[in-house]
Amino acid sequence: MKPKSENYITLEFLSRSANEAFARGAVACFAAQLDPTLEELGDIKTAVSEAVTNAIVHAYPDRLGKIAVKARILEGNVLELSIRDWGRGIADVEKARQPLYTTGGEDRSGMGFTIMESFMDQLTVRSEEGKGTRVTMRRRIQTRRPRL
Repeated sequence: MKPKSENYITLEFLSRSANEAFARGAVACFAAQLDPTLEELGDIKTAVSEAVTNAIVHAYPDRLGKIAVKARILEGNVLELSIRDWGRGIADVEKARQPLYTTGGEDRSGMGFTIMESFMDQLTVRSEEGKGTRVTMRRRIQTRRPRL
């Protein structure tokens, strides 16, 4: 059963490098309503940056394409992020999730999925060759005591 959303946003943009900062900032602004710490917010921004950059670099290596980002607030102060593309897909998701593996050339570190996984509580990658990839991440934001 899919968890009930308390709030959500959906963004759609072209796979231009300039849009990575836009996605990161928009998700951070949306997540702010959960009152995250600066560290939590930094982790979320980094994970979004990695996921969107992966879509820009790997899904559409030789053309522009569409990327969609959906952010949802779920019960229990959980932020769910979904980054989707309709690009070339990933032939072997398990191999792609291994640290230092990349198809992006010498200038890529191959650490994108590893970084996403380390900053989020949950990471799911679904991909089909020729049809695209969806990366879904969740992070529970700690509820802080009200200030006196």
